[in-house]
Amino acid sequence: MQRIHIIGGGLAGFTAAITAAESGALVTVHEAHHTLGGRARTAEGPYRTNDGPHALYRRGPHWTWLGQRGLLGRTVTVPLRQAGKLRFRLDGALRRTPPLALLRLTRRRAEHAPVDTDFRTWATAQVGEEGARTAAHFAAVALYHHDPGSLSAAFVQERLRRAAALPPEARYPVGGWAQVIDRMAARAWNLSVRIETATRIDPSDLDGLARSGPVVVATSLDAARSLLRDPTLTWDSGRSALIDLGLRTRRGDAFAVSDLDAPGWTERFTAQDRTLAPTGRQLVQGQIPVAPGESKAAGIARAEDLLDLGFPGWRDRVEWRCEALATGRTGAVDHPGTTWRDRPAIDRGNGIYLAGDQVAAPGLLSEVSFNSGMEAAVLALGASEQPRPTRRPLDLERS
Repeated sequence: MQRIHIIGGGLAGFTAAITAAESGALVTVHEAHHTLGGRARTAEGPYRTNDGPHALYRRGPHWTWLGQRGLLGRTVTVPLRQAGKLRFRLDGALRRTPPLALLRLTRRRAEHAPVDTDFRTWATAQVGEEGARTAAHFAAVALYHHDPGSLSAAFVQERLRRAAALPPEARYPVGGWAQVIDRMAARAWNLSVRIETATRIDPSDLDGLARSGPVVVATSLDAARSLLRDPTLTWDSGRSALIDLGLRTRRGDAFAVSDLDAPGWTERFTAQDRTLAPTGRQLVQGQIPVAPGESKAAGIARAEDLLDLGFPGWRDRVEWRCEALATGRTGAVDHPGTTWRDRPAIDRGNGIYLAGDQVAAPGLLSEVSFNSGMEAAVLALGASEQPRPTRRPLDLERS
């Protein structure tokens, strides 16, 4: 039996490893860092922050795949009384309800929005210029992009509908994303997957691995481009200033503030998961998309404006603070005239396959990692010398 090699121990890598091992393949996972998880890591310490996506959306093949294997663990949604504390900044002021035009647009089905037209143009024809602007800014919570209105209307509208769905689609793994990674690693280990950490693969190593069997490269697209020496492996992603705050609890704080004047969002994650901070403390996180050339400081300043509105006196309550700039690490975005099918293909030829959040697979944010990991594993199994698995490849056309 040939061995299938997985480069990268994050969500995509372990999805591919588990899928392949369940079909009887011999699998090795190579992770460059000492710890597993990739961008799905959760920080240790009194404030458990994620270095990656914050929520799973309850739809699609990835949700079924995780649930069937008991890998989700306990997930929570926003309590009803906390959802009532969602606030919106519009024209510089805080309000309790979104504009009617935004609500009207969330009822439009994604398939009614054109691929070839930008969201701003299409949405303006539907609900007017002001409604289109606020809807694009609200959708940024699922895009991490500084100008959502410039992206494909079909791409943005699907994310707008899912972000605004009632009841909410978003589910939060209790204890952070590391809990999901730990369960996936345990599942892989029980399937006899060999897991090697602190093992960095370079292009010369890749040639050796490929001689012994198929290789799934489950890294960031930037890392894959360098590893495979393939300059065509590019696709646009977002760029966001991130701020994490540990605050002393205060009654009356908002659950979240959505900026409708510009793309941006702050959220109190301990509203749904109290395990993320010590007793009497709360974890607030914000993501502010910034344009190319715009500084992290500019994004953080806008986040602080939102905090001033939704979390009065927050500066005097800070006990812990962390800031970062996420560049090209927030998933793929599709411009007018493109869809996920136009992104770098999973099958690179010669027994090499890609998986990750910027490749040719459907889904929202981290869902692309799960879906591409499943597909890459099935293709790798078909390419190996062992009999083809009875499981059919992921039906991307219907996802």
